[in-house]
Amino acid sequence: MANTPEENMRIRDLSWLTREKQDISKRTTYIRLLIPPILAVIFFIMCFLILPRDRLLILGGLMIAYFIPPSGKESIIPIGIGLGIPWWLMALTLTLLDVITALFMIMNFALMLRVPRLGPWIEKTTATGREFMAERPWMARWRIPGVAFFVMLPLQGTGGVGATVVGLMAGLTPGEILLAVGIGAAVESLAFALGWEIVRALVLGNLVLGLTVAFSAIIGTILLLVFFRRRYTGKSGKHKREM
Repeated sequence: MANTPEENMRIRDLSWLTREKQDISKRTTYIRLLIPPILAVIFFIMCFLILPRDRLLILGGLMIAYFIPPSGKESIIPIGIGLGIPWWLMALTLTLLDVITALFMIMNFALMLRVPRLGPWIEKTTATGREFMAERPWMARWRIPGVAFFVMLPLQGTGGVGATVVGLMAGLTPGEILLAVGIGAAVESLAFALGWEIVRALVLGNLVLGLTVAFSAIIGTILLLVFFRRRYTGKSGKHKREM
């Protein structure tokens, strides 16, 4: 069923988020700010049951590095596996971080817009997401699968922050956004983690064959990133010039 003009306006405009609930108490604000980081800390503490101390510190460093651009799954996962973190734990960790990031954005979207440097970056991400959806109206119709597909794209801004913006513009509820982010992040993380685990096993079994496959995987990943980024930014640039 096609969206009405009113629904389309809501899909492409998030200004209503910044106008709602401006009188939230400081206590509620602090709770909203603290819940997502606390969840990440709880997960990290639970990893004490799985990893030795030295590898646990490596995992903690990678969790922090994941939030520093231009880090992404395509770089953090191979590093983690290479340093001895189990492939399934790397996939689980980055999936969880994307979901926690989305939860943080859902709970604090209006507040984050007022943070210096972060606010302008979120506004830029919002504008990019709006252009992305304007060029791909099927994403709003596909809803959860559409946002999950957005998360799987190997591009900057398609993680928890960008997916939350796109999900809100697509009219998804907070629960649906978290589900979509979880699905997309899990598929992408598992693809990278399983791929690099196979490469690691090949290197250990046959050094020459393993290094050949590893080199091919690196070149393939770079080409994939270049393809998506050129196609994505190219369309966005064309759209801006036409504006």
